[in-house]
Amino acid sequence: MPGSTRIIPLGGLGEVGKNTTVFEADGEAIVIDAGLAFPRDEHLGVDLILPDFTYLTNLDKPIRAVLLTHGHEDHVGSLPYLLRQARVQEVWATRLTLGLIKSKLDEHGLLRSTELKEADPDGEPVQLGPFRAEFVRVAHSIPDAVAIVLETPGGRIVHTGDYKMDHTPVDGLRTDVGRLAEVGNRGVDLLLGDSTNAERPGVTGSERLVGEAFRQLIPPREGRILVASFASNVHRMQQAIDVAVDVGRKVCVVGRSMRKNINIARNLGYIEVPEDVLIQPKELDDYGRGDVLILCTGSQGEPLSALVRIAYNDHPAIKVEAGDTVIISAKPVPGNELKVHDAINELARSGAEVLHQEVAPVHVSGHGNAEELRLMLGLVRPKSVMPVHGEFRMLAAHARLAVESGVPENRIVLAENGSVVELDESGAYLTGKVDSGVTFVDGLGVGDVQDVALRDRRHLSEDGVLIVVATLTGQNGSVAGQPELIARGFAEPGEPLLEEMREEAQRVLDGLIKDNVTEIKLLQEHLHDGLGQLIYDRTGRRPMILPVVVEV
Repeated sequence: MPGSTRIIPLGGLGEVGKNTTVFEADGEAIVIDAGLAFPRDEHLGVDLILPDFTYLTNLDKPIRAVLLTHGHEDHVGSLPYLLRQARVQEVWATRLTLGLIKSKLDEHGLLRSTELKEADPDGEPVQLGPFRAEFVRVAHSIPDAVAIVLETPGGRIVHTGDYKMDHTPVDGLRTDVGRLAEVGNRGVDLLLGDSTNAERPGVTGSERLVGEAFRQLIPPREGRILVASFASNVHRMQQAIDVAVDVGRKVCVVGRSMRKNINIARNLGYIEVPEDVLIQPKELDDYGRGDVLILCTGSQGEPLSALVRIAYNDHPAIKVEAGDTVIISAKPVPGNELKVHDAINELARSGAEVLHQEVAPVHVSGHGNAEELRLMLGLVRPKSVMPVHGEFRMLAAHARLAVESGVPENRIVLAENGSVVELDESGAYLTGKVDSGVTFVDGLGVGDVQDVALRDRRHLSEDGVLIVVATLTGQNGSVAGQPELIARGFAEPGEPLLEEMREEAQRVLDGLIKDNVTEIKLLQEHLHDGLGQLIYDRTGRRPMILPVVVEV
């Protein structure tokens, strides 16, 4: 008698990020991807956002396996937290993905917490309890991405992961359409498909288009060239390095995550860089401005990233000036647009020419557009479709494409995080709901907002609080009057320490304004650090310091 399989998305539906999906059958469970999301401005004090893993921690048996489709943070970033909270027998990932997660797990002290196994897209399927998994190569904006085909008691499932139909990828490894068609010939009962670009018509451009743009843009320029991209975009970095080598420029890599990823990719053979080409940031002044190319993080305008520090003249080793060129080779993630535009404005104010996707072909997406989603539907020919990986409007657009491709409307499953989808011989259908909230990571602990609030209250009760309010004039960014200080719990009005703190705040602000550092978060960080050190030196205490910078 045919069985059934339960599919439970814990993240990635109705949002971009936190991609995590549970598959259950015969009392066993496997998980595809364990991703995270990054906080928005309203998530004050939050560093990372994870899926709520309570459902997985409450399972009777250990998770049979975690299967990873590729190495992006929205698919692997929460793996250390999952391994810490739930019992996991083994993790499967392709070679580069495995290299990236080994580094991540090592940082968390979890490298030996579970068995890590290499998935081979050209190898034999893997038996995992009642599940049989095979990995199919797909093209994406990071090497070694795969789709996963699951043979389950309830039917055959294809999870596409992130993909596009790039016919000229940098490494020559295309999406394996022949294998996908062969899987389609076997019969696919349910397709879980990437929906990110479902609203966009046509086809996504090839990654090689960016390399061609680099070859047109970089050689004629005489000043320093900075290329900002995602730290995981190995192919993008390789293409920039290749052009730098051809025109005789040295390459300097700036940003911790980018340096780490390049080292991992070089060690595994995914990036080739002549040893004499790479230089350290401290060596930049030894070369002419036209003799270097700088690869850096910060393409999303992250406040403390390398590019933003450079834009606001706050980087210890790198400054931009007239004649330099900055290439932002990435698209702003929704919600980051204003931060990216602010960085572009500051770089332009310094005299640099800034090239981004609105003015030059310096970026292509790693996700397939509508025609590529149609091609995937045509290759796999699924009986049922469950759009995943995207905001609800993207899922709905993918659902419409599936209907246009011949999938009956009653075979489209529009689920949400926490939905329980049952797959059996009669099809796929919604049957219930499980708890599926979010978990906030605040740098010191993992938990919900209540945990953060309790920590802050404890901090306040032990060391007090200092609020420093600095006012800048909007016209020229100068300081309007002395900073105001409000201290509670460690310094009373009239104490000499309070006046010393005010002078320190004024000194920090004057120094930053003199160096043209006006980005609010950078000002707040320097105020926090300067006052924190002074107070600790004088009192041995660490009050909560809340810098407020107001523009008038």
